Amino acid sequence: MEKLRDYQGTVGLFHQVRDNLKEKFSGWRESLTVLSRQKQPPKEAGEEYAHIFRKKTRFELVLISAAVMGIEFSYAAETAFVSPTLLEIGVDHARMTMVWALSPLVGFFLTPILGSLSDRCSLPLGRRRPFILMLSAGVLLGLILVPNGKIIGEKFGDKKTHPWGVLFTVVGTVLLDFDADACQSPARAYLLDVTLPEDHARGLSTFTIMAGLGGFMGYTMGGINWDITWIGEILGGHVKAVFSLVTIIFLMCIMCTVTSFKEMPLHVVCRKSSIPMQLQKSCNLEESQEEKLINEEKDSYGSVDNSKNASEILKEQKTVMKTIEEETTTGIDINPNEELKVSSPSLREYLMSIIFMPASLKILCLTNLFSWMAHVCYSLYFTDYVGEAVFGGDPKAEEGSVAHDLYKDGVRFGCYGMAMYSLSCSCYSMLIEKLIKKYRARKVYVGGLLFFGFGMLLMGASRSRIGVICFSWAAGVMYSTLFTMPYLLVAHYHSTNVFDKAGNDMGMRGLGTDVAIVSSMVFLAQFCLSLCMGSLISYAQTTTVVVIVSGCLSICGSIAASKVLYLDL
Repeated sequence: MEKLRDYQGTVGLFHQVRDNLKEKFSGWRESLTVLSRQKQPPKEAGEEYAHIFRKKTRFELVLISAAVMGIEFSYAAETAFVSPTLLEIGVDHARMTMVWALSPLVGFFLTPILGSLSDRCSLPLGRRRPFILMLSAGVLLGLILVPNGKIIGEKFGDKKTHPWGVLFTVVGTVLLDFDADACQSPARAYLLDVTLPEDHARGLSTFTIMAGLGGFMGYTMGGINWDITWIGEILGGHVKAVFSLVTIIFLMCIMCTVTSFKEMPLHVVCRKSSIPMQLQKSCNLEESQEEKLINEEKDSYGSVDNSKNASEILKEQKTVMKTIEEETTTGIDINPNEELKVSSPSLREYLMSIIFMPASLKILCLTNLFSWMAHVCYSLYFTDYVGEAVFGGDPKAEEGSVAHDLYKDGVRFGCYGMAMYSLSCSCYSMLIEKLIKKYRARKVYVGGLLFFGFGMLLMGASRSRIGVICFSWAAGVMYSTLFTMPYLLVAHYHSTNVFDKAGNDMGMRGLGTDVAIVSSMVFLAQFCLSLCMGSLISYAQTTTVVVIVSGCLSICGSIAASKVLYLDL
C-alpha cells in the first residue's frame, strides 16, 4: 500500500479500494442469483402452454366462446334494423336486397385468404387473436355508422333525399356484415386450437350456446320500445339505443375471449408439431389417472384411435416425454425463421389448396351453402316479412301514419320471434352432443335441416303472429346445426388425417383454412340471395315468399347432407 501511495498517490489508492469493493459486490450478486435459481424449480418442457394440453371446464369454454356472443349481439342489431332503416330512407326492395350482396362479394374471396394468413401468422400474440381483434375493429366501426348514417348524411348536405345517408349506412352495413361473419372463423379456429380433440364437440356446442344466448338477448333488446325510456331519450331514439348498448356488450365479449388463454405462436407450433396427441392427454396426470381417462375416452364419439390399450399409450407417452426432455436440455438454439421456411407452404400453395378441395370437403361445402341460403333468407328479411305480411304495415308510408306505425310494430314483434329462434338455438345446442352420440351425426344433420324446412313452410302458410313465435323455434335448430356439424366434421377430418389417407397433401392445408372455406359459404349464400330475392318479392307482391324459399332451400340442404362423409361420427 505504501509503495502504491508512493507511485500513484492517494488517488491510485482510492481506485484500488473501489475495484476491490466492486469485485466483492459482483461476487455477492452472482451468488445470490445462483441461489435464487436453485430455489426455483426448472420449467418442464412445454409448461408455458400446458393449459392447451388439458381438458377445459365449461366455464373456460364459455370464456373462449364469449366473442361469438358479442358477434351475435351485433348480428341481432344488424338483421333486425338494417333492412327497415334502408327502406325508411328511400331505398326500394330491389336495391335494398342488393346492398346485402356487397359484403358477401368481398367476403367469399377474402375470408379463405384470411384463414390461410391466420394459419401462417407468426405474431407473438398467436395466430388467431390478431385477426379477431382486427375484424372486431371493423364490426365496431359498422356499429357506429349504421344507426348514424342518416345524421352524418345531413351534415354533408342531405335534405329531402338522403344520398349521403344511404352511402354511410351502406358502408356501415358492409363493414358490420363482413367483419362479423369473417370474425367467426378465427374465433372458431381459436377454440379448436386451445382445446383437445376430445373437447371439440363440447367446445363447439358451448360456442353455439353462447351464439344463441347472444342472439336471444340482442333480439329481445331490439323488441323493447326504447323510445319511451330514459335510455332512449339520452341516446337518441330506439335504433341508436339498441346499437349503443350492443357496442358496449360487444367490446366486453371480445376482451373476454382474447384474454382467456395464451396461444402457441407459429414457431412453437412448428417446433412441437411432432408431439403426438397422446402426450397432450398426459399433462399433469399421474399414471393411474391417465389409464382412467383413456378408458373413458374409448366411449367418446369424438375419439380417434381406440385400437391401442392404455399400457401401450402410456408407454408411448413416456418415450415421447423423455425425447422432448432430452431435446430441451441439449441447449440447441432453433431459429424459428429457418424452421418456417421448411414447414410453411407459400400463399400460392394455400390458394391452390382452396381451389382443389377433397371431395368430402366439397360436399360439406355444398351442404353448408344450401343451409346458409335457407337461414340467411329467414334472418335478413324476417322482420320486414312480419312488418308487411303479418302486420300489414308499409315501411314507405308517411311517418306517424297507421301503416307506418303497423310496420314498426311488426318489426319489433319480429325481433321477439327471432329472440325465440336464438333461445331455441341455445337449448338445442345443449342437446346436440347427446343426440349425436345416440343417433349418430348423419341423422342429426339431416333431421335438423328437414325440421327447419317444414317449419318455414308452415310459417308461410299461417302468416299469423302465433306462427311467427312458434315456428321460429325451428330456426334455432337450424342455426345450432349450422354452428356445430360442419366444423365438428372438419375438425374430425383433420384429427384423423382423412385427407392424407385419401392421397391428398395435408401439408398444404391447415385447420384454419378449411374452417374459413366452410364458413365462406355464408358469403356465397348471401350473395346469391341478394341478387334474386328483391326480384322475387316484387314479382310475388308479398314478402311471404321469403319464408317459402327458405324452407325449400333447407330441404335441398338435407338432401346434400345425406351424402356427407361422416366416418365414425
